[in-house]
Amino acid sequence: MIDRTVPASAQPEPGAASARGTGDAPPVLSLRGVHQTFPTPRGDVPAVAGIDLDVRPGRVLCLVGESGCGKTTSARMAAGLAEPVRGSVLFRGRDVAGMDRRERARFRRSVQYIHQDPYSSLNPVRTVHSTVSAGPRRHGLVGNRREARRATAELLERVDLTPAGDYLDKYPHQLSGGQRQRVAVARALALDPEVIIADESTSMLDVSIRVSLLNTLGRLRDELDVGFLFITHDLAVAKYFAWEGEIAVMYLGRVVEHGPTPRVVNDPRHPYTRALVSAVCEPDPDLARTRERFRLRGDDVPDLTDLPSGCDFHPRCPLYERGDCDTVRPPLVPAHDRLLACHVVGGG
Repeated sequence: MIDRTVPASAQPEPGAASARGTGDAPPVLSLRGVHQTFPTPRGDVPAVAGIDLDVRPGRVLCLVGESGCGKTTSARMAAGLAEPVRGSVLFRGRDVAGMDRRERARFRRSVQYIHQDPYSSLNPVRTVHSTVSAGPRRHGLVGNRREARRATAELLERVDLTPAGDYLDKYPHQLSGGQRQRVAVARALALDPEVIIADESTSMLDVSIRVSLLNTLGRLRDELDVGFLFITHDLAVAKYFAWEGEIAVMYLGRVVEHGPTPRVVNDPRHPYTRALVSAVCEPDPDLARTRERFRLRGDDVPDLTDLPSGCDFHPRCPLYERGDCDTVRPPLVPAHDRLLACHVVGGG
């Protein structure tokens, strides 16, 4: 195991930018024009329809959108758990599909996945020690059982499961949801990854536990210079965790807005992003009463086997204009200091 511990006095606050992980650094993991289609009795479902994403060292890229928009499918392709039917997944510039066995093993170690459900992602018959140490033992990163146990204890301490001795020999059913998810984070860190893909990893936790886990992930990101592909449907969570990073908003398998988090959240341009921001709960009742709502033309999401012509969002869009909106699909192009796919507000 590589010791990359940072003294407490030198640890940056959660959300602070990493000194090494800058937006100018070359991406560790990239998606280039990836498509994924699933056959069904009713016809092919285009779950992901050509997206481009980059994950850089020490930076967070949040993929945001409603359930069913293709976020998890994109994450699975990025992790090598599913192959795109078209397009490429690149790890340090190398196409994953063309890797040999050694390169593939390095990719598997370097890109780790944290699943959404802490209750089903851990093997119920394995102890915490067995779960966390399985990867390092498989890849020869620990020499013997004593070394594996010591390394596991260090990882548990790192994810704030303290004292580690209280958790090493416990089984998943003896842990709370938040503790299980921290074990999942420790398992992801065990192979010293360069990228962590977190798929709705806090959505099943209570709010207070959610914030605590996000703080832990933010600290680990800055200490270890790990890049994050963070999947969420909650823009409030995206804003908290990725303030120094980027947000890509997905709708029906396509990215419709992509830019720095402060700009996307505080000044959303695409109508769909504006609707998502409008749906975020406002805890202050006075502000909630006076807050302007962005109302959609319709609530029904189009059927993926029968997508509308033109812009996929136009049947629900309050800014819809007859013409290009219902005949030409807008490309994702630079507009308003970000990337937008909209004929009305962006350069489509």
